[in-house]
Amino acid sequence: MITTRIPSVLLLLLAGTALTVALWSPIHASKVRIKDVTTFHTSEEIDLIGYGLIVGLDGSGDGNGTQFTTQSLVNMMQRMGLTIEKDKVKTKNVAAVMVTAHVSSDYSQGSAFDVTLSSIGDASSLQGGTLLMTPLSDAAGVVRASAQGAVSIGGFNVQVDETNRIVNNYTLVGRIPNGGKITVPTTVSAPRNDIRLSLMDPDQTTAYRIAERINIEYGSVAIARNSATVEITIPDSLMYDETRTEFEARIGQMQIVPDGNARVVINEKTGTIVAGEHVTIEPVAIAHGTITVNIQSLPIVSQPEPFSQGETVETQESRITIQDDKARVVELTESVYLSDIASALNKIGATPRDIIAIFQALKEAGALRAELVIM
Repeated sequence: MITTRIPSVLLLLLAGTALTVALWSPIHASKVRIKDVTTFHTSEEIDLIGYGLIVGLDGSGDGNGTQFTTQSLVNMMQRMGLTIEKDKVKTKNVAAVMVTAHVSSDYSQGSAFDVTLSSIGDASSLQGGTLLMTPLSDAAGVVRASAQGAVSIGGFNVQVDETNRIVNNYTLVGRIPNGGKITVPTTVSAPRNDIRLSLMDPDQTTAYRIAERINIEYGSVAIARNSATVEITIPDSLMYDETRTEFEARIGQMQIVPDGNARVVINEKTGTIVAGEHVTIEPVAIAHGTITVNIQSLPIVSQPEPFSQGETVETQESRITIQDDKARVVELTESVYLSDIASALNKIGATPRDIIAIFQALKEAGALRAELVIM
């Protein structure tokens, strides 16, 4: 049985004035350390990439038609002293993947980091697999790290036959927490007489508050150059190695109230939706209905007449039923808090997939006052 679910979403903007939003006061927000929202100028993110093999799959690996998987497995066996014929290799328990990661230039030798694995063959799932040791290179081709370990995909893929299949989340991309290790650290230049803080999430208000907080403690030594950079001049009395480290540590421990843009992040692969506290909408009405299409394939056996020397013939008869639920309309008036939006969507029984479609339509209609990020 194949079930196809088609969500139907209709959004209508209500006549009237736009939503009036109260000014957000930093008093009601939580403070965070400066080190949690910035990185020092010597720190930068380095992209790493590598090609590897995942083994231990339960028949869900690449097929024999995936030549690069077969060749990679044969080459690996030869390096281990085993000679095998390429045409006799079965790769159903092996999958070729691209391994990617982002690391900080501050990482030293032996520092661990997370890696992401993406299937590049025709494997159906990476569930239960283990990544073999894989070298990771930077953009210049220098090998700086290696990765290996058990793969976590956060889902499953079960298929009985061609028409019966159950899939939970996406099974061709996985992660290995702390599965990578730095082998060749990045060379760091000599220290300067200033510090440059880079905001992880650039914002003018946050940059200004960081500079203001530092100046309260040390005088006029910090300035917010732009939404992403705060420059700090180190006093001459603190330029020694010991005092400089203490100075940087104290700055990192200072607390500020960060600001940020209203943002809704959607991961369509897993159906996950995360929205910030500043997400608001204008007055809007949502009409939500669901059409469910069921397609059943039933076998029909035709028997020949006695003594006719005929053959038994089996055919398939398809039955299609369509269930159209009555649309439910919910009116959202002046929703300031995200909980109001969630409560209204729960009333119409919207699933995460439906809510994704609703948020996208709200953005197109101009009613969603937030940045929409699709992962």
